[in-house]
Amino acid sequence: MRLRNDNRPWYKEPWPWILISGPAIVVVAGFITAWLAIVSNDGLVTDDYYKQGLSVNQRLHRDHMAGNLGLHADVMRSEMNIRLLLGADATAQVPEAIILKLAHPTRAGQDQLVQMVSEGQGFYSGKLTADISGRWLVSIEDPAGQWRLQGEWQADSVEPLRLTAKAGK
Repeated sequence: MRLRNDNRPWYKEPWPWILISGPAIVVVAGFITAWLAIVSNDGLVTDDYYKQGLSVNQRLHRDHMAGNLGLHADVMRSEMNIRLLLGADATAQVPEAIILKLAHPTRAGQDQLVQMVSEGQGFYSGKLTADISGRWLVSIEDPAGQWRLQGEWQADSVEPLRLTAKAGK
């Protein structure tokens, strides 16, 4: 049996560095993960889940009201301009302005509220505050909050979004 007698210090040996490298990589990855979590804070989609749960019936009533009025809408986009065509039964009155809400499914900070102004004959126009792409939840409602139309929209699509209401009780 032969003994090594070179008396090299431990830090000049490869094995301690190989053993230290695993935990060191994990610590560095932890710092990178923490930095990414802080920089890309998405926030909560909503803070008051309980209150929103209680107001479900009030929101459903607005959907049923839109169905009773026979409302339907086509939403079109050209760059930052939004245009919609609102149709209704002959007895329904269309308002002079409409509120269009665009809600991102996961990032509440990107949500937009667009005031749509009547151009006559059921056409409304408005302007986005920021460019949109991907999937969005769309809600159209009158300023008085009596009715609402909802749907999902792929904003990159060339096709207009068709929103229709189901008749309520």
